Amino acid sequence: MVTEHQTRAQNAIGADTETANVTAMSTQHPSSAIVIREHRGQPFYEAKFRHGGAQIKRRIGPAWLDFDSASGQWRPRRGRLGEGFYDERRAHVAAAALVAEHVAEAADKERAERERQTRGVTFREVAHEYLHWLETVRGAKPSTLLSHRSTLAEAGVPHKRGEGKTLGHIMAALGDRPASQITVREVETLLKKVSATGVSARTVNKHRAIICAAFNYGSKESTFNLPTNPARGADKRREPHRGALVFYSVEEVEALARALAEGRHREASKYQVSEQERAAQTAEDEQDAEMVRVSAYAGLRLGELLALRWRDVDFAGHALTIGRAMSAGVESSTKSGAVRRVPLPDQAAAAFDRVSRRGDFTGPNERVFCNALGRTLDPSALRRRYRRAQVAAGLRPLRWHDLRHTYGSLLAVAGVDLVTIQAAMGHSALATTGRYLHARPASEQAAVFTRAFEARPGAAVDTEESPSSASGVG
Repeated sequence: MVTEHQTRAQNAIGADTETANVTAMSTQHPSSAIVIREHRGQPFYEAKFRHGGAQIKRRIGPAWLDFDSASGQWRPRRGRLGEGFYDERRAHVAAAALVAEHVAEAADKERAERERQTRGVTFREVAHEYLHWLETVRGAKPSTLLSHRSTLAEAGVPHKRGEGKTLGHIMAALGDRPASQITVREVETLLKKVSATGVSARTVNKHRAIICAAFNYGSKESTFNLPTNPARGADKRREPHRGALVFYSVEEVEALARALAEGRHREASKYQVSEQERAAQTAEDEQDAEMVRVSAYAGLRLGELLALRWRDVDFAGHALTIGRAMSAGVESSTKSGAVRRVPLPDQAAAAFDRVSRRGDFTGPNERVFCNALGRTLDPSALRRRYRRAQVAAGLRPLRWHDLRHTYGSLLAVAGVDLVTIQAAMGHSALATTGRYLHARPASEQAAVFTRAFEARPGAAVDTEESPSSASGVG
């Protein structure tokens, strides 16, 4: 049985041994001082020392002290040292250990930095800085950042929704490699591996494009001054040519809107639905129907619809002001970054008018299309309702974005010129708008061409050789 006296003696021997270790350590590491700090009336010891030209502070732990009100100072507490507490001697031992730990960590960081400089920056470091630059300097859209981060994610990261995990092809193959040593062959091998998973050529090219963009960033003198961009030498996959744009007729748009408004996309519930819940579902269905009409008759992108506020709707001026869009759940600028004023046809105006007659959320700064709490709609849930309504109405399974193509195509069929359509749809290039020309009937264009080649009275051309042609001037 160990007596109290023996225990104290053993503690003293242990403390002397620790003190000897501190003395040995002090010859190699910076000396430290311990100070008493107070937090909410409780004293604790703190270690202070200098290393690398900076003063370092590290908390040690609760101090075995009592406050002497007579002297205004902390005094050692009577009795055996409590578990988890420190007296002055043990505080010095702990301080020496903290100094040694800090010095070791600093040495590890310095060694890692020397190794990094020797082997060069890794592709992972380049990619992470590229993403930061893309967000803070280039101001990329939240949806763009989300897509890039997903492609450059580490392998095996759980998805936020569902049980899936990221494949992380790029980081698995190139993440730890010195960026300056990555070859074209390595990039090509990676792209072949991505292609072997069965994804589209467009997805493979997306991987190539993001790797190329990261290397373009790393090649700048202001970043890592990488000598080459190996992604440029890797083969780009051939993507299938875009087919003709598909779009709905006005009758199909209305059939889809009716299916939504009538709730035909909803499955019969096994449970009793309260009158309040039924009313909320009816309001949601009617709003979905009007969103379909506005998208098809005003040409707004889904993100622009979700960000639209009542102050943007000018009934008197027959116009919409489009200056914002939702991107990955964040309100941002439009795709082109510009604000545009869109003509408001009567069909779209009527849809807005019906929505405006709801009992709430009709103030100038409130959203035109919102949930029961006045907040932004969930685009994924909206698309799911849209697809079920297509099935219920027996319509072709076109994407929601094809409602915007419906707008552009119907304007082209009506003979509206491309420049006007371009301005209304917010296209930055006229070539993008030119895709809607396919919607014009070939017979109509053929008639125009025929008239161009018809002979006109009084427009006969003198077929005799002119002096210029005779002299050989062409």
